Amino acid sequence: MNFPFYIARRYLFSKKSTHAINIISGVSVVGVAVATMALVVTLSVFNGFHDLVASLFTAFDPQLKVAPAVGKTAPADDPALTRIRQLPEVEVATETMEDMALAVYGERQAMVTVKGVADNFDSLTHIREILVGDGEYGLHAGGLSYGIPGIRVAEALGTGYRYREPLKIYAPKREGQLNMANPTDGFVEDELYSPGVLFSVQQAKYDKNYILTSIDFARRLFGQQGMVSALELRLRPGSDFDAVKREVKEIAGGRFTVKDRFEQQEDTFRIMKIEKLIAYIFLTFILAVACFNIIGSLSMLIIDKKADVATLRNLGATDSQITRIFLFEGRMISAIGAVLGIAAGLLLCWLQQQYGLVGLGRSSGSFIVDAYPVSVHPEDVALIFVTVLAVGFMAVWYPVRYFARRLL
Repeated sequence: MNFPFYIARRYLFSKKSTHAINIISGVSVVGVAVATMALVVTLSVFNGFHDLVASLFTAFDPQLKVAPAVGKTAPADDPALTRIRQLPEVEVATETMEDMALAVYGERQAMVTVKGVADNFDSLTHIREILVGDGEYGLHAGGLSYGIPGIRVAEALGTGYRYREPLKIYAPKREGQLNMANPTDGFVEDELYSPGVLFSVQQAKYDKNYILTSIDFARRLFGQQGMVSALELRLRPGSDFDAVKREVKEIAGGRFTVKDRFEQQEDTFRIMKIEKLIAYIFLTFILAVACFNIIGSLSMLIIDKKADVATLRNLGATDSQITRIFLFEGRMISAIGAVLGIAAGLLLCWLQQQYGLVGLGRSSGSFIVDAYPVSVHPEDVALIFVTVLAVGFMAVWYPVRYFARRLL
């Protein structure tokens, strides 16, 4: 058995001659446990928001998006895109065409992104799950093109779920010069009709800017016949996503970019990662302050055990072994605090998941979810445990060696 560890364990759980030492040791454990619990809960809440945002984007974003690396569009019959469509792992491939346009309804107008998609778009994404209104999903019928605006676009234009008059869409002509005497000649004008539904991703990027329509309408509006702005893919269930993504990148070469759902929303998720990192750093500083309580406990224990130390020296214990006894004492306090804090943090996360103890607001329906979302990631728990042990070790290493030389 490790001699210093055995003695340190006896010192940790044995009764001290001064009762205050037991109290300070208990306070040290509680301090480390509370800081550890705060780390577990805070990082899990960040994970919960991350997963929530990812689930919202999933309803609109494809699994893989292949877009031109240079310029806005590429030929729909490009050999690379054709090869990608024919991959056996690709279950659905949808051509899209999107660009900026001006939407006008009555006396209101707004700059929007018109996204034209193929008829199988509802098989590519979960668009039907985020529709609101009394109509049905549809992009065209009987020679008419339908437009499904985001809920905030409809609010800005005042259309409601079902707009009674056609929605006028204007886009600049790609060719020719602008006649200042008649500026309207420089624009292509077309109309969209209402299918009686809106979409609500509950993300401003889409809800405030996008109108979904047929790809034929978008190509006609933007003068891009036979072109695509992206090829969006859904893979067959059971496919190796990473392997397929690598293969698509090889086929695309440097002419096309290939992005998964997280890369399509790279800015959003980067900000969330930075926020989570900053929270982790600040809470680690708080943990370091809590670990300094251990120093007071160990210094008083060293004084209390001076007689025992003399006995151990007479029995042959070296100064290095005696120092390691108190180092082990500090490490065990950190480890016990880490275990208790992680257990308490996991319990609080479970209670929040099950019962939503901490709500986001008093007004029902004001938020996407009623309570703070929580998601526990095992890698975060492992990181927290290692962090607590490392901070606890660094906090006691120098003070223990210093007190050991001065007092023993």
